[in-house]
Amino acid sequence: MTWPSAIAIYFIMWFLCLFIVLPFYARDATGGDSEHVPGQAESAPATFPFWRVFGRVTIVTAVTFSLYYANYVNGWIMPQDINLFGTPPPRS
Repeated sequence: MTWPSAIAIYFIMWFLCLFIVLPFYARDATGGDSEHVPGQAESAPATFPFWRVFGRVTIVTAVTFSLYYANYVNGWIMPQDINLFGTPPPRS
C-alpha cells in the first residue's frame, strides 16, 4: 500500500468514526441547564466540545486503522474468507 492510499483510507475511516462517535456527544450535551440561543431547538446541544470529539475520533480511528493495516500486511481475513452467498470456495 502506498502512503497516499494509506492517508486516503485513514481520512475515510476518520469521517466514518466521526459519524459513529458524534451521537454520543449530542445526547450528553442536551443536559438541561445550558443557555440556548433564541430560535434554537430545545433538543439541540447548547455547546459542542469540538476538541474533545476531535481527539476521541482521532484515537478511535488510529486504533481502527492500525487493525486494518495489520490485517492488510498479515492477510488474516481475505475476501475469499467471507462467504456471503453460501457458495463453495473456488478450488486452487
